[in-house]
Amino acid sequence: MRDVAFVSIAGFRRHPGRMAGWTWLRCVVGPHLQRIHRSPDQPRLEGRAGRRGWNYQPGSLEKHSDSILGWATTLWYLSYYTSPLLICYLYRKGYICSSKLAPVSQYMATAMLCLFGVACLRGWGRWRSPEYLQFISILEEAKTNHSPANKKKLRCYDFDFSHWPADFRWTEASNPKLSKAGVSLLKPEPRLRGAADGMLRSVRTLPCHIVSFLIAHSFGRRMLYPGSVGLLQKAMRPMLQQGQAKLIEEFDGQRNKLIACDGNEIDTMFVDRRGGGIRKGQTLVICCEGNAGFYEVGCMNTPLEGGYSVLGWNHPGFGGSTGVPFPQNEANAMDVVIQFAIHKLGFQLSNIVVYAWSIGGFTATWAVMSYPEIQSVVLDASFDDLLPLALKVMPDSWRPLVQHTVRQYMNLNNSEQLLKYQGPVLLIRRTRDEIITTSSPEDVMSNRGNDLLLKLLQFRYPKIMTEEGVRVVRQWLGASNHMEEASMYSGYEVDDDWCLSVLQSYQADRDVLFPWNVGEDMTLEGRRQLALFLARKYMRNFETTHCTPLPASEFHSPWVL
Repeated sequence: MRDVAFVSIAGFRRHPGRMAGWTWLRCVVGPHLQRIHRSPDQPRLEGRAGRRGWNYQPGSLEKHSDSILGWATTLWYLSYYTSPLLICYLYRKGYICSSKLAPVSQYMATAMLCLFGVACLRGWGRWRSPEYLQFISILEEAKTNHSPANKKKLRCYDFDFSHWPADFRWTEASNPKLSKAGVSLLKPEPRLRGAADGMLRSVRTLPCHIVSFLIAHSFGRRMLYPGSVGLLQKAMRPMLQQGQAKLIEEFDGQRNKLIACDGNEIDTMFVDRRGGGIRKGQTLVICCEGNAGFYEVGCMNTPLEGGYSVLGWNHPGFGGSTGVPFPQNEANAMDVVIQFAIHKLGFQLSNIVVYAWSIGGFTATWAVMSYPEIQSVVLDASFDDLLPLALKVMPDSWRPLVQHTVRQYMNLNNSEQLLKYQGPVLLIRRTRDEIITTSSPEDVMSNRGNDLLLKLLQFRYPKIMTEEGVRVVRQWLGASNHMEEASMYSGYEVDDDWCLSVLQSYQADRDVLFPWNVGEDMTLEGRRQLALFLARKYMRNFETTHCTPLPASEFHSPWVL
């Protein structure tokens, strides 16, 4: 079996000429191999039993040289992030001058030459490893021949995703012009001013624009999406590798690389449940993770345990995805994920549910706004607008600057996008949420999920959500547990059957799009009952904190009239 598995390797070693030299060069510049996944079609290696995968064990030469290069990479990241302070320190000490920069450049050149030598030694260590040689040959074959058989062999390995060949490009859609990627995102309407006044105001606010740009592209983006910080990802790498191995080896997940219209590479994971005879498996749940979430360990596990087909993806700059997670890049990534689900995986929009946790609500609401045929959307621990949450964590004196920065560069306006969707919606509110509250976690009324619900109900049912309707819904939202909620609901003697019949009669007679005028000729008591009935249908409470994983038992399909 060993001779059959490594026949190509033996061929390389029998011909130490050009072929062996080319193989060694590929080992030098090749990706870092992390794990070999279990696969029925993969030849069993000597001494390896069972169906699970195993972590790749490099030889001593490869291991030590790779450690040196890893430390060099870490020092580079640290020097990059601290470069402004470092340059100021060197300038004050008088080290930034031509006489002292010349020796520094010589030292840098020597260090780069030494690192190149270490990389060559690592390549030599890889060339001596039968497992790595087999992997590198499969990788090269998959790059030259994109056949399903070669892709299946390549999925047996976990390695640097930058070397993974593309599986789908946004241009492969049947009509790329129909793709919603690159569209203008919803922005606040500009104030109408005269030409002269507008020019004067632009000159006056130029410093604010510059500062906002610097904030958004430096610490602002990293505060909003801490999962995009390289050092954090490096610390989480063992956990992410373990989660990815579980998805591939236990759930037969398929990892794919998608190319968005902006050129970013999007790392995705698909678990197909359509062939198991499970009815839920015919529905695809596309998962949108939080600001420090990855599909390897994120909300993807909730619908997976529920028996659905699931497609997870990482934000730009997270995991194997490239780019930075600004709103436009986020929308472009979501678009190519949907196009991939339709044109490559074979799902209809009517069979797709979008599920989002926390900040993932932005891409989820963008998706249902741009693709209104999507079956439904589930928003867990999400908010209506980023601005109130940003103002909470920044000094009051920064208020104008924070407003300008958020609206210009990080305008996550979930409620505005959600109001443009006509389909079923389910909001899940964490009653002890400490992240999307504007005061203390104990104050459930400061949860921005409340505002998302009120804005949705006020838009869809304006005649019901009058001042009195809003008041009773706020009172219902103030309940911190199920007992208080049920007591308040029964106190208003809400008749679910009557409420349902009223809404069904209105829908049958008119069949119109939202907003509805139902309730305009109704008594005050009737509008109260309908307001509470609708609030209970659109929102479910989950008595826990923000980061607690949602159990599969709490993941429900949204209410459909």
